[in-house]
Amino acid sequence: MQVVGYRARVDDPAALVVASEGTVETESLGRGETLSYTLGERHCAGTVDGDSHVACDADSAPYCEVHTSRWPCARCRGDCSLPLESCEEEHAIYLAAFAPATFKVGVTRSWRLDRRLREQGADCAAHLRTVANGRVARQIEAEIATDIGDKVRVPTKIEGLHRSVDDAAWTALLDRFEPIETFQFDYELSLSERPIPETLLSGTVVGAQGRVLVVENGASTYAVDLRDLVGHELTDEPADRALQSSLGAFD
Repeated sequence: MQVVGYRARVDDPAALVVASEGTVETESLGRGETLSYTLGERHCAGTVDGDSHVACDADSAPYCEVHTSRWPCARCRGDCSLPLESCEEEHAIYLAAFAPATFKVGVTRSWRLDRRLREQGADCAAHLRTVANGRVARQIEAEIATDIGDKVRVPTKIEGLHRSVDDAAWTALLDRFEPIETFQFDYELSLSERPIPETLLSGTVVGAQGRVLVVENGASTYAVDLRDLVGHELTDEPADRALQSSLGAFD
């Protein structure tokens, strides 16, 4: 069995997409679920088409050169010819906050705004503007990004999982704009200390924030980037390798 994809937590719990002998299934990563897998070798996750999976043995992971999809909007700054049908749709420009004080600007199709923010695991957000299409949205995003930035790495998100957003810093940023609406999200993780970054799939699920899964294993809590699991072969038994323990494990 191989991990061939994942679903970030939005309205439903986070989940893994796993494949075995060409068949695809989804495994829920809901709160309280017990996971007992050992991660094996990692290689290209191949392709998924509905309930079917085409395997690939290439060493590159999570995807090889052949199976890496390139989204044309990823590096767009509004100098495009609206290459996708979705580019013609109404877009929203937003700010997202990640505890304690990391902020980014982003764009998405208007109807996906709330979902996109949850996919990223944003703690707070603000809808700044609505525009006619993706090209205009990317142009505005590029202007704002020169000052605020448009990317937040997963390790940075993990650093603040146990903290709250700095209200003063967030308010000061919003004072520079005139938001249409603001958002606050509660992922109900209730962490008292920063979870240890780790790649594992063994323990009890505490919850998830975007694509970051939080698992309790022994007396310690770990944060797992779901993308780091993609491509791994799975063995249905608990991992027996040594893991770093949190300070709380020694109380």
